[in-house]
Amino acid sequence: MINKFLFSLILALTAITTLNSCLGKSVEDEYKDWRQSNEEWYQRQASSGLYTQLIAPWDPSAQVLIRWHNDTMLTRNNLKPLITSTCDVKYKLSRYDGVPVDSSYTSSSSDSIYRTRVNANVEGWMIAITRMHVGDSCTVIIPYPQGYGSSKKSDELLPYSNLVFDMKLVDIYKYKAN
Repeated sequence: MINKFLFSLILALTAITTLNSCLGKSVEDEYKDWRQSNEEWYQRQASSGLYTQLIAPWDPSAQVLIRWHNDTMLTRNNLKPLITSTCDVKYKLSRYDGVPVDSSYTSSSSDSIYRTRVNANVEGWMIAITRMHVGDSCTVIIPYPQGYGSSKKSDELLPYSNLVFDMKLVDIYKYKAN
């Protein structure tokens, strides 16, 4: 008798908890103001004249903003990665409001290199890196749809966060010219 009562009580509590979580605020509702702030900031940057808009060749609705910090005429003949290339990159990642999120400079690697396959990253990273040449340094603003979307990645990286990368394409790993 007690086992049936205990089982029923646990089942009822589980149902109530599940129902409450379903009736609670959705991610979209909870982060509505944050999303709006990110969207407005992105639009201001897009119209500032400081950035060039890059559109993904594979999806005309996917875009990033990029601002080169070097003379691209000096790097234009350098190698340019493919989406399947493995690249060595140095970067700092922050949110639109300047809050730092991640950096290759904090890695255990003494040269601060982040080695990655281009297509193993968020779409915005792929758009930017495939337009860079070895030696290019830039700031890339990735709007949240080309970043992590509505996913929360950490306490600093909330849903609907635009990603701001300061990055340098150092090398294309194991590339051998013919």
